[in-house]
Amino acid sequence: MKVVMLGNNTKKEIEKRLQIVASAGNLSRADGTVTQVLENHKSYEDNLKLARAIVGYGHKSISEHDYLVFALENVSMLLEQVIIGYRLTSFTIKSRRNVDFRSVGTYVPDFKDVNGNVLPNNKKLQRMYKKNTEVLFTKYGELVDEGIPVEDCRYMLPYTINGNIIMGCDANELLNMTGDMLYGEISKISEVHELGEKLADMIRKYAPYLARALDQEKDKKYYGDKLSFLDELVPNIDFPQQAHLLDKVEMTDYTHNADWKVLVSTLMARYQYTYEQAEEVLHELGDLQPTIKNDIMQAIINSKNQRELEQAIFSFQMPISLAVLTHITRHRMHSLLVPGFTSINFENIIVPDTIKESHEDEYRELFANNMLLMEEFKKEGVRPEDLICFLQCGHGVNITTTMNARCLEWISRMRCCNKAQLEPRRLANQMVELASGVAPLIGKGLGPTCKVFGYCNEGKDSCKNRGVVVKKKENK
Repeated sequence: MKVVMLGNNTKKEIEKRLQIVASAGNLSRADGTVTQVLENHKSYEDNLKLARAIVGYGHKSISEHDYLVFALENVSMLLEQVIIGYRLTSFTIKSRRNVDFRSVGTYVPDFKDVNGNVLPNNKKLQRMYKKNTEVLFTKYGELVDEGIPVEDCRYMLPYTINGNIIMGCDANELLNMTGDMLYGEISKISEVHELGEKLADMIRKYAPYLARALDQEKDKKYYGDKLSFLDELVPNIDFPQQAHLLDKVEMTDYTHNADWKVLVSTLMARYQYTYEQAEEVLHELGDLQPTIKNDIMQAIINSKNQRELEQAIFSFQMPISLAVLTHITRHRMHSLLVPGFTSINFENIIVPDTIKESHEDEYRELFANNMLLMEEFKKEGVRPEDLICFLQCGHGVNITTTMNARCLEWISRMRCCNKAQLEPRRLANQMVELASGVAPLIGKGLGPTCKVFGYCNEGKDSCKNRGVVVKKKENK
């Protein structure tokens, strides 16, 4: 693993960033304009002292004016999922859909016992693990050479395959992330903890005003598993401990009369009506113009700022492979719950269609052999946090999420497109179908741009669905 800060890291740049942070901390109490306050904060030592003090009081939001960008080289898919789970980060990732990954290698941990001690036979276990991953990469290469799409072949690869990421975040989120990686539940995952240590070094070097706050994180009481008491109670209930993998997306909850609520809220915001007044006006508008509900909704759908759609909420549970979990996680404006890596059932496997057609038996055999080896490592005393290195991209999990209609609309634009990968496209289409069933007017705004707006942004790369190949700027 290699972590490099991209820019903003010279002495002059560090001092300038600190000047901005310190000025932000003093702005609310200082006389003068913003530029005058900045002008009065030119001393690096004074700024460092001030910023440390303000952060120490708990006012960490001033560090959100400090933005840092990193290059992360040779980090696993597992770590990638952890990073993307922090919604205030920005990230660009090398695609496993377009790039042949047969020679990228994997992250190999030091195998430890439950107390965190490296096992005496660690080197032997590492050799066995590497040999197992070589089998997976070899089969991956064979199927790629046979012409099976790279995006489907990757399902057999270990979840520890190396990737590369450009990650940006403000310093407050960096502090939050680093604290979790050093002291939270995920800190028990070796690679996560390693990244935490590297980011901690970056904080001390490039954002020194946060160093003391980071050191104090280890004593915070909010770390640790506060729900562990459930692990003693749940086994006493006569119910399967390993849930089955869902067959499809299911809606678990939604805003009843979602279309109506969006329309009413539109009138409330525009004319300052109460909810009751807006309902009455909407009824009367229907008498004047029978199509008024559809007209208002279409106006919202075709607007840039669609805050009215955020008044409608939908909750879903769905099965998803680890291969495409990040495709859902990366949509920041929804409340996503993903099971911890150590609780994933190795028997839940998702098989891509192209693999299912001619190589399903070989595919399942790879997963079975991988699981057998994992069981051997378990008998050797390897802790659960290290056994997760046996996860493969094709392992499936059930996730649950709640999102507003605006977020669902955006997901549908990206994931319902015929150019989207098959598994997330299926999930997105199922979410759209379920939401449209309870909110048909909102449903008219869900789907790819070709369906909703009649144009395609993909230009010459368009799938030419519905005969439409028109760039947005050409659409009149």
